[in-house]
Amino acid sequence: MTEWEKAQAGFLYDANYDSDLIDMRTKCADLCYEFNMCRPSDVTKQQEVLHKLFGQIKGNVVVTAPFYCDYGVNISVGENFYTNHNVTILDGAKVTFGDNVFIAPDCVFSTAGHPIDTEQRNLGLEIALPITVGDNVWIGTNVSVLPGVTIGSNVVIGAGSVVNRNIPDGVIAAGNPCRVIRKITEEDKKKYPIYNLKSL
Repeated sequence: MTEWEKAQAGFLYDANYDSDLIDMRTKCADLCYEFNMCRPSDVTKQQEVLHKLFGQIKGNVVVTAPFYCDYGVNISVGENFYTNHNVTILDGAKVTFGDNVFIAPDCVFSTAGHPIDTEQRNLGLEIALPITVGDNVWIGTNVSVLPGVTIGSNVVIGAGSVVNRNIPDGVIAAGNPCRVIRKITEEDKKKYPIYNLKSL
């Protein structure tokens, strides 16, 4: 079993000294560099690089530079995906985003974890656990999503949260550690003033 295969299966794997993984991360870093150096107006070039970088893109995607990831191939995004500035995805394992996911600046999605045992950690071993984000999710600024977490659909994650456990559908959740604050209801449609939006 290769180190990459170990990572995908959820075993400890050599993340720091395996030459194949180093090569994969170097290729990904080059693509991130190429993306981040694109002129903001050169949307065609940005899309071209993102389609090389991500494992799967379902539809329209907007990523605002700078953006960073480890491998890229483990990232899957749905329709109408958006990230603001300075989002980092450490995708040693799969990171899957549904449709209509909006991510604010300075967020981190980390599938990577390190052993508690000192000897294992010093050998360069890591664990990678997948992250899944459902449809219609808004993630506030400076949120950290940790390994193995699933965030349901129709969810808002408050700014500054550390998401270290699964979050169910249809809620607002926030805090460190992130916890459910309340359900989202029809009353939330009245929170902000609306002027002449016929679709609502």
